[in-house]
Amino acid sequence: MAIEGAYLEGNRSLNNWDVFTHLPGNINDGSNADVSTDHYHRYMEDVELMHSLGVNSYRFSISWSRILPKGRFEEINPAGIEFDNKLINALLQKGIQPFVTLHHVDIPQELEVRYGSWLKYSKKDFRYFAEVCFKAFGNRVKYWATMNEPNLVAKLGYIIGDIPPNHCTRPSNGCCYGNPANEPYVAAHNMILSHATAVDIYRKKYQVKQGGMIGIVIHAMWYEPHRDTPADHLAAKRAVDFFYAWILDPIMFGDYPSEMREILGPLLPIFSREKKEKLKNKLDYIGLNHYITFYAQDCLFSRCNSMTSQIDAFVNPTVERDGRPIGEPISERETGMPDFYVVSSSMEKVVMYFKERYNNTPMIVIENGSADASYPDSPVEDFLNDTKRLDFLNSYLTSLTMAMSNGANVKGYFIWSLLNHIEWSNGYSLRFGIHYVNYNTLKRIPKLSAKWYKEFLNGVKMEEQTVSDIKNRHLLS
Repeated sequence: MAIEGAYLEGNRSLNNWDVFTHLPGNINDGSNADVSTDHYHRYMEDVELMHSLGVNSYRFSISWSRILPKGRFEEINPAGIEFDNKLINALLQKGIQPFVTLHHVDIPQELEVRYGSWLKYSKKDFRYFAEVCFKAFGNRVKYWATMNEPNLVAKLGYIIGDIPPNHCTRPSNGCCYGNPANEPYVAAHNMILSHATAVDIYRKKYQVKQGGMIGIVIHAMWYEPHRDTPADHLAAKRAVDFFYAWILDPIMFGDYPSEMREILGPLLPIFSREKKEKLKNKLDYIGLNHYITFYAQDCLFSRCNSMTSQIDAFVNPTVERDGRPIGEPISERETGMPDFYVVSSSMEKVVMYFKERYNNTPMIVIENGSADASYPDSPVEDFLNDTKRLDFLNSYLTSLTMAMSNGANVKGYFIWSLLNHIEWSNGYSLRFGIHYVNYNTLKRIPKLSAKWYKEFLNGVKMEEQTVSDIKNRHLLS
């Protein structure tokens, strides 16, 4: 959705993001993804960009509403299958492995209207979609992710209202009244069960024959104690558990973290004994997206002063302590994302958390990158010499190497992102890409970071410490 465009071409139906972006006030700059970077028509050009960099894998998402316009059984769209076949074949011809995400936030609008998507969701529909993709593409796709950031989807969609179905506690700025005390957990519960169902069918019918891996991708922001006090140390641990373990503990161990059950009680859905057994070990790798680090301030015994995504953990997230920010600004230009600071040591800490809690299950860093703010009259020259992005990537890759030197089973790393494109509710006001995109002409121009990345992939050592070991473990982009 973020890069394809062509939102009504090839018999594709509307998804929830198409509807959301066309409603005034939902996207910060009033934009939509009708065209975006037009990857649908320019995919061959983009594959050439990847090949010129020397990457060995490309992570992309399949549009559910392009494959199944009704989102349901027996209505497979041949034009949708054809597009993804052409993209996959083009990648393989250049020696680039396709790394495919099935559900990346968007869902066919038909399912939103029919039963409220993840709130009253039939896991049979996601199973059917997944199996259609396994059948059509699995002979060439060796890396699958069932879902991207279900923890963030549940929080932003059903507490804060920044993404569809934009439910929030107090209706404002166009968001709809919801039930944040219950809905996030119901939605996440259904996504967890849908993930397990897709993995089950893949393992039983396709994995041995096709020889692939399947996992899930978690949004992995990190939390440091706000003060060196027992309460804030516990708050930091609680915040992480309520964000990562919420999704991964059921998938790995069969149930939610005990601390979540103690705090949330009956608000947290129950897995039957049969479902607990079916859930266990339902992934081959853990994908993590890491960008942001917060201080965690305990509010378990005091009033939580914000309606953030961690209020259920009784944590006030903040990026300041004694008037000082948690890290360096992520860009020389104001990004429009005031919580983004460079705290590269957190990459090592995130990875070590996953290593220790989940028995060093293989990990892949699926997203990591930095953004520049973009304005309609911004000259291209302001973006091409992106030295701050180089510093960011250098420091975070070095931190990742530290985790690997301590035994973390990291199999790969992706930069977010290849191109500038629509960034969800921020629209086109942020530019994460290592290639600049002129949104009027759609011309792609490599930034300094693209040139740096190409040199890095060709064996140039980074400052302070080489990360050749990462490249040997399938450095991905």
